Amino acid sequence: MAPRDYLSVDDLSAAELREVLRLAGRMKGERSLHATALAGRSIALIFEKASTRTRVSFEVGVFQLGASPLTLSSGDLQLGRGETIEDTGRVLSRYVDAIVLRTFEQERLEALAAAASIPVINSLSDFEHPCQALADLLTIEEHLGSLAGKVLTYVGDGNNVAHSLLLAGAKAAMTVRVATPVGFEPIRQVVDRAAEIAGETGGAIEVGTDPGVAAKGAHVLYTDVWASMGQEREADERALVFRPYQLNEALIDVADPDVLVMHCLPAHRGEEIADAAIDGEHSVVFDQAENRLHTQKALLVFLFGLAGS
Repeated sequence: MAPRDYLSVDDLSAAELREVLRLAGRMKGERSLHATALAGRSIALIFEKASTRTRVSFEVGVFQLGASPLTLSSGDLQLGRGETIEDTGRVLSRYVDAIVLRTFEQERLEALAAAASIPVINSLSDFEHPCQALADLLTIEEHLGSLAGKVLTYVGDGNNVAHSLLLAGAKAAMTVRVATPVGFEPIRQVVDRAAEIAGETGGAIEVGTDPGVAAKGAHVLYTDVWASMGQEREADERALVFRPYQLNEALIDVADPDVLVMHCLPAHRGEEIADAAIDGEHSVVFDQAENRLHTQKALLVFLFGLAGS
C-alpha cells in the first residue's frame, strides 16, 4: 500500500472521515480491538512544540496498537544543527514505519511528507490541528447522537483549530459558524474550501464578527486560546481585542438548551473561557481530551490500511 499522509482534514474524504470516526467509536468501546495491528512497527513522534495531550495520547495509542513509540524533540535530532527536514524524512523512512510531527510551519510537514516514503501525520501546525478535529467530531457525536445538521459555533481566534473545524464540520454536513474580531478571521482559502465541501455534503459555513449572533441556537460552543504558541508577545494586546469573545454563560444562555461547551486545551481560565463554562454542566472538554487517544489510534489503523482486518 502506498503511504497515506494526514496533513490536513482535507486529506480524508467525507466517507473516509466517517469510517475513521466509526472505527474510533468501536475501538473505544472494545479496547482489545486492533491491539496487535501495528505489532513489530515503530512510530517516530517528533515534537518541535511543547505538548501534553498530543504526546501522551500518541505514545499510549501507539503502544496500545502493539507498536513502539519513539519520541523525539528537534534537539534530539540533527534538525537542531541544520539538517534539512527532507533529509530527516528520507533517513527516518529507513528506520521507522510512520512519522508524527508537531511543528510550527505547515510547509515543514509538507516537505517532510514529500521526502518520506512512509505515512506522515500532522499532530499540529500553524495551519491546522487535524487530529484534534477528529476527537472533536467523535465527542459531539457521542453526546448529540449525530453530526449532520448540527450547528457548531467557534468564537475567538481564526487559527489552526478553527481551520480544521471548518473543514471537518463541512465534511460532516454540519453548519459551522466562526466569529472572530476583525483582522483575526480564518484564512480565506480555508473558508472557501470548507464552503465548497459544505455545498457537496449539505452543510453550511458562516463567518462573522458577532459572537452572540453566532452562538444563537448553537448545539456546540467551542473556543481556543487567544495567543497560540509563538504569539506570547502579543498576549496582552490580544486579550483586549478578544475580551468580547470569551465563551461564558452569556453565550451559553443564547445557545441550544443542551449545548456542548468545548475547548481543545490547554485553557487559560478567565480569558477565552470562563470557569463556569469549562466546569459547568454543558462542558465536554475532558471527553474531548480522552477522545484524542481513540481517534488517533483509529487514524493510524486506517492509514496503514488495516481497518478491515
